[in-house]
Amino acid sequence: LSLKRFTLSLYLLCALALLEPHIIQCRSPEMETFSCYWYTDDFPHELEPGKIQLLYCIRSSEGEEWKDCPDYTTSGENSCYFNASFTSIWVPYSVRLYIADQLYDEKDFRVEDIVIPDPPVGLNWTVLNTSPSGVYTDVEVTWKPPPSADVQNGWLIPFYQLQYKDVNATEWHEVCIARAKLRDLPQAGAIQRYWE
Repeated sequence: LSLKRFTLSLYLLCALALLEPHIIQCRSPEMETFSCYWYTDDFPHELEPGKIQLLYCIRSSEGEEWKDCPDYTTSGENSCYFNASFTSIWVPYSVRLYIADQLYDEKDFRVEDIVIPDPPVGLNWTVLNTSPSGVYTDVEVTWKPPPSADVQNGWLIPFYQLQYKDVNATEWHEVCIARAKLRDLPQAGAIQRYWE
């Protein structure tokens, strides 16, 4: 009985912690800019505009200087955008979420560790060949890197993962993307994709 009570108490504490304002994620699509996003659930409801602040500092041996978010609008509501002028790689950042001068959350990171590229664009698939029995089909899948990835200069080298499954199946199958064709795909199944 006491273990159940402890588990329930721990669960409630975790659930309440998620309702508190917190930083959800900081993300850079291309190592040249980044954004941080936070959750507030309009907490508390009576807050005036400007009472929510994301402060940041670039940590160095010369000390810390905390500054206010440079742009609260470009990345949308509850976010802070750092353009190229405010983005440096290979240096540690700290961000802090304040509401009405109370600290709610803090994150430390380096820009190169928060890179999550945008998804590829122009994703297309073409049927190349169907087996004589009509059971299997060869398909070519093509795509291009996202415009935000500066792949021509080698600044960002995306690695893609391609998976497929039958329409009614639950299991995904990974394809080695070095091959130009997907072989032996069931004719009745639809191709679906996934990338990281």
